[in-house]
Amino acid sequence: MELGWATLSRANSTIAPSLLTTPHPLFPLERNSKKYRVFCLSSGHSESKANEMVVSVTGATGFIGRRLVQKLLSDNHKVHVLTRSRAKAQLVFSAADFPKLVIAEERKWEQSIKGSNAVVNLAGMPISTRWSPEIKKEIKRSRINATSKVVDIINNAKLDLRPSVLVSATAIGYYGTSETLVFDENSRSGNDYLSEVCREWEAKALEVDNGVRLALIRIGIVLGKDGGALAKMIPLFMMFAGGPLGTGRQWFSWIHLDDVVNLIYEAVRNPSYKGVINGTAPNPVRLSEMCEQLGQVVGRPSWLPVPEFALKAVLGEGASVVLEGQKVLPLKAKELGFSYKYPYVKDAIEAIMREP
Repeated sequence: MELGWATLSRANSTIAPSLLTTPHPLFPLERNSKKYRVFCLSSGHSESKANEMVVSVTGATGFIGRRLVQKLLSDNHKVHVLTRSRAKAQLVFSAADFPKLVIAEERKWEQSIKGSNAVVNLAGMPISTRWSPEIKKEIKRSRINATSKVVDIINNAKLDLRPSVLVSATAIGYYGTSETLVFDENSRSGNDYLSEVCREWEAKALEVDNGVRLALIRIGIVLGKDGGALAKMIPLFMMFAGGPLGTGRQWFSWIHLDDVVNLIYEAVRNPSYKGVINGTAPNPVRLSEMCEQLGQVVGRPSWLPVPEFALKAVLGEGASVVLEGQKVLPLKAKELGFSYKYPYVKDAIEAIMREP
């Protein structure tokens, strides 16, 4: 769930503190009809032909999904975009710019997954919206249904046709919110709505056959130029002269878009990446510090808080995720030796604001 300002993120979705998106990622990602060209996120050499993979991706048109597809293609892997709407996928991935990309609507998911080495599951409805009872049902249903479909296809496939790994997104919303507790992969789940969504979401992924390696990436608040937290925070920041949301004491467990994409990519390639892995940077900050750093980078004051009533007017019940937050540490990623490009939020913000 591109879930807690976390990224409960759908591919085209959000910043979320808890679930988030976020697919993360709590403000929703804007739908973007831009066409994207392939570029390389890293300076490494392309994979040799012998190491080429076929990777099927749900939620590929979202904030995280778009960049992951670009990363895979830049390293000469083949990508199948699993979508419910071919027309929407083609708005993001045009045939002219992505001639080798395979776009598969739901009726062709089975064929695509059976021909893949790996599946990355990022699908889910954005959670950064006003939560009516029906919206809350759909937030949960969209994640569980997509995950269930992927798992069923894998489990029903013949052994020689199954992908070797399923990387399934979830969100740090799993842990609930707290100003005082510190969470890692061994922490218990919370007792709020987003925690419930994450538990059921993960439970469905855990039904995959034991012969398939499973990595569950609990994604935090994803920072990037074209979506996620910053895309929504900057206009709000400017509008209110800059400042923390609510008290500013709540924890902001963030990760740069490049780092979460690289973490997912490593989980696809590296057999050591399995089980729950927190997709957050190693140095979470209080939201007041996040806003102060943002203010310094964009040259705006950051002393005037955005009042709670303003946030609630925009997000309704969903504002609780932003106003409470959680401190989440990526112990598993550090144990695995994952290398962060942006371990500190100031460096991440500066890099993002330099992007064209």
